[in-house]
Amino acid sequence: MKRDLLLTVLCLLVTAAVAHAQGSTGTSAVSLTVTAEASITVNTGTTTLTSSGIFADYTGSTSLTYLIRTTQTTGSGNIVLKVTTDFNCAAGGPCVATPPTAGDKLAYTCTADAPGTACSGSQTASTSATTPVASFGADAHTNTAGASATVGWSLTNDPIYKTGPYSATVTFTISAS
Repeated sequence: MKRDLLLTVLCLLVTAAVAHAQGSTGTSAVSLTVTAEASITVNTGTTTLTSSGIFADYTGSTSLTYLIRTTQTTGSGNIVLKVTTDFNCAAGGPCVATPPTAGDKLAYTCTADAPGTACSGSQTASTSATTPVASFGADAHTNTAGASATVGWSLTNDPIYKTGPYSATVTFTISAS
């Protein structure tokens, strides 16, 4: 009898230990909504424009890296630029807003890796409106390393410009929907 009682107590202890070791479980649903997003990095902090000869236009390029994801069926996006601080026009140099000579301009061309479509032809930079660099359609997405775009600048080299350093600020904006 003592032996049966001892055996029963041992069985109960082992059963309790096994039940305790198993623990308990629970679940949680994890959900999210992936939205359209975009980011841009200007890789060229300062773009220096240089002339390759006597009164040849000033040229240079600005490189960009972008990440984008647009919605699958109706998505779109774009990269645009705007001259947000003009050259010091009053000092007698180049001027985007009011060029000193008709035909003077800060112009550019674009390249863009897929999934972007680069702007077409030569564009004229503006201080009053954004101008295109690249566009994106529905279901556009880059990999995590991003994709590249480049703006190739050309500024009229007008003999009327006074000598000295001049700089302007160009702001690039990317959007996605």
